[in-house]
Amino acid sequence: MDTDTIDDVMADFQGHLNLIFARARTMWKESAARMHPELQPAGYKLLSFISRTGPTNAHQLAERFEMDKSMVSRQIRMLEEFDLLESRPDEHDGRLRVLTATPEACRMLAELRGEHAERMRTVLAGLTPDEVKAASKAFSLLSEV
Repeated sequence: MDTDTIDDVMADFQGHLNLIFARARTMWKESAARMHPELQPAGYKLLSFISRTGPTNAHQLAERFEMDKSMVSRQIRMLEEFDLLESRPDEHDGRLRVLTATPEACRMLAELRGEHAERMRTVLAGLTPDEVKAASKAFSLLSEV
C-alpha cells in the first residue's frame, strides 16, 4: 500500500473512531439518566466500572479515568445521595474509603449492559468471529495509547 492510501485508510479509521466516541458519550448520557435523572455521565462511568471490577477507592478511580480528584469526589457524593454507591472505611488505611455499588445499582447496570450487549450483537451479526476478534484486538491496542 502506498503512503497516500495508508493515510486515506487511517483518516477513514479515525473518522469512524470519532463517531464511536460520540455514540459512546450519547449512550453514557442516556444510561446515566435511566439510572437517575440527575446522574451525570461521569458518575455513570465510575459506577459502571466499580460494579464491573469490584470495590475500589476514589484515588484509584481518579488515576484510572485520569480525572481530577475533586470531580471524582463530587461524583461519589452524588452516587451516594442517589443510593447507588456505598462507602465504608478501608480496614488497612483509615484515610481511604472503599466504594461499592449498591445491589439496586448492580441490578440496574446489569439490565443496561444486557441491552447494550444485545445492540452490539445486532450490529456485529454480519461479521465473522475472526473479524470480531480482529476488531477487538485493534481496540485493545488503542486502549493502551
